[in-house]
Amino acid sequence: MLQTDLTPGRTVTTDGRTCLFFSGFSYLGLHQHPAFKASLQEGIEKYGSLFPASRVSNIRLGLYEEMEHALAATLDQQSAVLFSSGYLSGQAAIHYAVNCGELLYAPGTHPAIWHHLPALPVGDYQQWISATIDKVNDHPDNTYVIVSDTVNPITGTIHSFDWLQQLKRKVLVVLDDSHGFGILGPNGKGSTHATPGTDLVRYLITTSLAKAYSIEGGVVAGSAADIAAMKRTPYFTGSTPLMPASAYAWLQSGKLIQKQQQQLKQNLQQMQHLMEGIPHTQNGELPVFVYPQYDNKPSLVNYLADRDVIISSFPYPLPHDAPAHRAVVSALHVTKDMQTLQQFLKEYYH
Repeated sequence: MLQTDLTPGRTVTTDGRTCLFFSGFSYLGLHQHPAFKASLQEGIEKYGSLFPASRVSNIRLGLYEEMEHALAATLDQQSAVLFSSGYLSGQAAIHYAVNCGELLYAPGTHPAIWHHLPALPVGDYQQWISATIDKVNDHPDNTYVIVSDTVNPITGTIHSFDWLQQLKRKVLVVLDDSHGFGILGPNGKGSTHATPGTDLVRYLITTSLAKAYSIEGGVVAGSAADIAAMKRTPYFTGSTPLMPASAYAWLQSGKLIQKQQQQLKQNLQQMQHLMEGIPHTQNGELPVFVYPQYDNKPSLVNYLADRDVIISSFPYPLPHDAPAHRAVVSALHVTKDMQTLQQFLKEYYH
C-alpha cells in the first residue's frame, strides 16, 4: 500500500520518490490540465462551492438543465438527469428499473448498479447472453430488465450488445458506461454508440463523469418518460446537486475535451506499438493494458515499483477478488513515459 500527499497526474509522489503513474482513471487528464482547472476556478468564483437547494426547490439553476441537454445529445438519448456521483446515478437508475421488470444481471456487473446484493451469475458472459435471449423471448413483453456494464476496466473487456437484436419481446436495458463514456466511440459518445436501435429495446444509460471528465458527478440518460419519472424519485429530489462549478467547467471545455480525446488516441496507438512482443491483453480503444503474472517470476508490481513505475494492482470491486496487473494510459502521458514502461516490461518478461 503506497501513500501520497498529492493527486497523481502522469506522475505520483510517494515515499519521497517521483514515480510514473499508469493507474487510476481520469483518462483525459483534465483534473491536472491548467485550462480545465482555470475553468473550474472560474466556476467557483461565479457559483461558489455548491448550489444550496434541492433540484426541485422553488428556485432553480438553469446550468443543470443546460448540461443535461448536452449530455443527452452526446449519448443519443431523449433526456438526461444529473446526480452528484456516478455511484448515485447508478443506484437511482437500478432502483427505478426494478419497478419495470425482473432484473437479469450480467456476470461481473459493477456494484454501482446492484439492487441490494444480487446473486450475480457466475461463469461465461456468452453463456449468459444465450440464456438471457431464451428467457426474454419465452415470456411476455416488459417482464425483464437486462443489466450490464459496457466495459470491464479490470479485464480490459468491451462488451458487444449486437445480440439484443435477437430479442422478440419488449425489454428495458440498463447499461453502465462509466469506463466508455468520454473516450470510446465518435466524439466520446461511449461504447453505447454501437448499441443496436430496435423498437423492442429501450435503454437507460448510467455513467460516472469522473472517469473521463474529472467531474465528481454522474448522469442517467434514456427516454423522456423514464427520465421524467426518475426526477420524481427521492434519489433526485432528496439529494444534493452536482457542484455547479463542475457543470460550468464541463460546458466551457468542449474544445479542450476534443483535444484531449485526440491526444489519448495518439497515446494509445503509440502504446499499442510499444507493447508489441510483450505479453498483454488490450481491447480496441480502451487505454487499459493487462499483464500476466507468471508463477516463476517475482511480483510484476513490485518489480516496476522498485524502478519508480506504478501500475494498477488491487482487488476490485470486492476485497476478495483477485488483483489484475494493469497499465492505464491517459492523455497526460508523454512518449518517454511509455518508452520507460516498455523497457522495464521487456526486462521483466525476458
